[in-house]
Amino acid sequence: MRKLTKDDLLSIVTRSVSECGWNVLYLESRVTHPLRLQIYRNDESYRLRIYIWNLTHGGGSARPRSEYRIQITGLPTSSFEPEIGGKTLILGWWDEDGVFAGFDYNKHSGILGSSPSIQIREQYLRNAHINGFSACDKGNEEIAIAFKPSFFIEYVRDLESLHGFGESEHDLGVLETVAEKPNTVNDAEIESTSWARQTVIRTVKKRLRDSSFQDRVLTAYNYRCAMCGVQLDLVQAAHIVPVSHDDGTDETSNGMALCALHHYAYDRGLVFVDEDYSIKLNERKINKLRARSRDEGLEKFTEALRALILLPPSTSDRPHRHYLSIANSLRLAA
Repeated sequence: MRKLTKDDLLSIVTRSVSECGWNVLYLESRVTHPLRLQIYRNDESYRLRIYIWNLTHGGGSARPRSEYRIQITGLPTSSFEPEIGGKTLILGWWDEDGVFAGFDYNKHSGILGSSPSIQIREQYLRNAHINGFSACDKGNEEIAIAFKPSFFIEYVRDLESLHGFGESEHDLGVLETVAEKPNTVNDAEIESTSWARQTVIRTVKKRLRDSSFQDRVLTAYNYRCAMCGVQLDLVQAAHIVPVSHDDGTDETSNGMALCALHHYAYDRGLVFVDEDYSIKLNERKINKLRARSRDEGLEKFTEALRALILLPPSTSDRPHRHYLSIANSLRLAA
């Protein structure tokens, strides 16, 4: 397995933030370790100090082959420094399957010994690769969190709470079940945990559901916008029938890959997809725009649209006509 340079690792962090739809402001040089960032979107913002190393097999014959670790090297001081007014992240990157491991700063905030390292077991990295998220109980109330890049913002938001699950065996058990089988955990089980952790568990459950939908839809469309064919990492997974609707689901056939522009245009009802997969303009909406002199750019917008949406190779992944019919009744009436 290749060993990435520090610049490679820092680029993975910033790309993960950007792909979650957030903005990055460098507080120091982008090649400095630890990396200091301000990440923000709308009114939400976090200052971060990020330490990151490659995850490698740990310790030779004295350590189990199932154990991975970050080897703490190259620190300017003999301890991790806190980010005043922000959050300190201690991360490992497992390049084999594209997974982060996050370690608890509060458990490692003292003076570091000689040749220090922090460990996580391989099964939790693999679980995160499969499910998107996994919580590893390291004992002594210490929890390591393995997660995909798409979970990066949720990890930052709930950093302290996630690592605090080691304080309750029951609460950790519910979190682990949510990570492995989110659809099997009901509200009663979540409400059996401590009040402070219920929101975190619900956030994890929702994000895992959203990530699964996004991964399936984008993969089905090869990361191309169904309406214009663009990739450029500008493509999102759009629900055809909103999940808030009684008929809304997270089935791949209730989704389309759309670039940001066409996703917004679709949700606003400017364009729609007929049951024969043709892309059509909503003339009623366009007439309203013309009446308000807001139709500038319509010609170029129309030229970029395909006649028919791109369709996934697998018929089971293609937009179901039932969902298209419901969506059109909702959007064209708005």
